Amino acid sequence: MKEVLVGSDSSDQSPVASLKKGSRVAVVSPASYAKPELVERGVARLRAFGYEPVVMPHALARGPLYYAGTAGERVADLHAAFADKSIDGVICTRGGWGSAELLPLLDIALMRENPKVFVGYSDHTSLHVWLWNECGMQTFYAPMVAADWAKGDGVDDRTWRAAVEGKGVWSAGPVDGLRVLREGEAEGRFLGGCLSILEAGLGTPWALRIDEPCVLFLEDIGVKPYQWDRMLQHLRFAGMMENVKGLVFGDMSACVAESEMEMLEEACLHALGGFAGPVAMGLQSGHMERGNRSLPLGAWVKMKDAELSA
Repeated sequence: MKEVLVGSDSSDQSPVASLKKGSRVAVVSPASYAKPELVERGVARLRAFGYEPVVMPHALARGPLYYAGTAGERVADLHAAFADKSIDGVICTRGGWGSAELLPLLDIALMRENPKVFVGYSDHTSLHVWLWNECGMQTFYAPMVAADWAKGDGVDDRTWRAAVEGKGVWSAGPVDGLRVLREGEAEGRFLGGCLSILEAGLGTPWALRIDEPCVLFLEDIGVKPYQWDRMLQHLRFAGMMENVKGLVFGDMSACVAESEMEMLEEACLHALGGFAGPVAMGLQSGHMERGNRSLPLGAWVKMKDAELSA
């Protein structure tokens, strides 16, 4: 496991872990249960990619309800994975719902003292935020085992290698779907994730804390234009946008049909009010059918129009 530090003011942050050929990666299900056949397929692809997957004891659990085990069982898998010195990374099987239920149970000291690659998206935005707030840990909004690795075309190799393995400079631009909604330049911590999860955290001890300049990434699934408008205004009214210097929206194809895309763009710009920084949309990360891009959350990035680099 290679460790580096990112950004110019990283004194309060954990070392940034990365994977390499032969890395042992724990497969966990912190939220909803996954289909065993998809986990099996994803594990096989991870192995073919050069990693050594370790399926944790409750990763294939089903129930109670829609969960992959009880909250205690799910958090036990996370703690065991972080405590195991032989494990370099932790990759979630799928999202759904349930990660936020684990936040009061997480061992801050254990996870702060054992920084690892953490990979997931969607519902796991709660865990990304917690690891950033409590540990200063860079994490990866990137393909999951059952949701993406199980597909032949589910993972974008270039951004995975750059973000998760630290091979080359991570960047994203028009080739990754980005287009300009408002021109400009900005730089800051690359933070964010699934909009509805970030909004749900407002008013709790686990809301995302943005204490320095930030380029904020937001995406979601099944969210209509008026809902984007409402939730973005909620973030703004709650003060979360005060240090945001640039905004990057996801692909949005999981939210609206192409015929509604213009309305969605207008709704987002309307909700931002007097926000003066650059705004881009279309980054193919998160809820994607194929070619899911990997993002280094917590990295210091520069943004110019529809171009990002870390």
